[in-house]
Amino acid sequence: MFSLLRHEVRSLTSSLCAAARPRFNTTAAAAPAYVPPASAGDVQQRRSWGRRLIKPESPNTFTGRADFYDAVDGLEEALTYSRQALRQLELLPLPQFALQSLPPPQPAWKSKKALLEMMQTRLTPSRYTRLITLLQQLDQYRRIAVVAGLDELAASIEHVVEVFEREDKEAYLARGQRKPVPLDEFGRTYTVGRRKESHARVWVIRTKLPEPEAAPAQEAAAPELNMPASMPELSQFNQPKPKAVPVTQILINNTPLAEYFASPIDRERVLRSLSLTGTLGAFNIFAIVRGGGSTGQAGAISLGIAKGVLAHMPDLSRVLRKAKLLRRDPRMVERKKPGLAKARKAYTWVKR
Repeated sequence: MFSLLRHEVRSLTSSLCAAARPRFNTTAAAAPAYVPPASAGDVQQRRSWGRRLIKPESPNTFTGRADFYDAVDGLEEALTYSRQALRQLELLPLPQFALQSLPPPQPAWKSKKALLEMMQTRLTPSRYTRLITLLQQLDQYRRIAVVAGLDELAASIEHVVEVFEREDKEAYLARGQRKPVPLDEFGRTYTVGRRKESHARVWVIRTKLPEPEAAPAQEAAAPELNMPASMPELSQFNQPKPKAVPVTQILINNTPLAEYFASPIDRERVLRSLSLTGTLGAFNIFAIVRGGGSTGQAGAISLGIAKGVLAHMPDLSRVLRKAKLLRRDPRMVERKKPGLAKARKAYTWVKR
């Protein structure tokens, strides 16, 4: 029985294998013969179609920050060109005193946010500092070119720098400038100075030279004396006439300066702007001061005088600003605290 069943299974398996085996039609048309390509160059061209690469415009395309590095490369190239041009003209390197005599820089660079929008990349503090450092160096070369009269070089540097400057440059630079102090019909300037609790109103006016005295009437010419040739001329012994000295006054609350301030330190503080600029005796000064003590009043008057002198002589702006005479001293007396003797002084601690 088992042998009969095994025979049937074998016959069924063989029939399934025969049905699954592919059958070839011998009567079908034969496959076309192989035809080689026209030339080997055609084959190479077909193979290169999928591997053709386009050369990028910038070498920094694949850095991830192409705009930033393109800007850095452009600034470094402009720096190299400007440095070579100035060195050929023997304008670099400059000594320290020559660098200090250049026009002061007026930086108006775009903010970090504006540069981020322009370059479409995140600017870390180090990258922003690197960019600003290059711009400052390039601006220094521009100022050297302007002073030296190299208009073409200065214009080319300006064309590079203006890309990174603010659109509202003039308004940005003018926001920290003081309003000019006008002169009234009498040639006076009116300014205000403050220090601690003191408030001073100061009027500054130029001094006038005393009018020269009328020359005496010429007398009849005396007969000439025949002097020997060896005698020197009398004109050699004529002494020069003294120059006219301007009369100047400094009145504070209608009191002379020496009487109002007994301390020489306060008087020196009042006259510091005049002595520093070499204009002692060039102005008459009238001040009305209220509040505070002698130190505060002297500081308030000094600030008012400095503003008035600057209005008469704008060329002294750099000297006065460097000496910090045009800014109000922000220091104030610290208030007393409850439980303390003064602002910070405490009472002596007693145990019992």
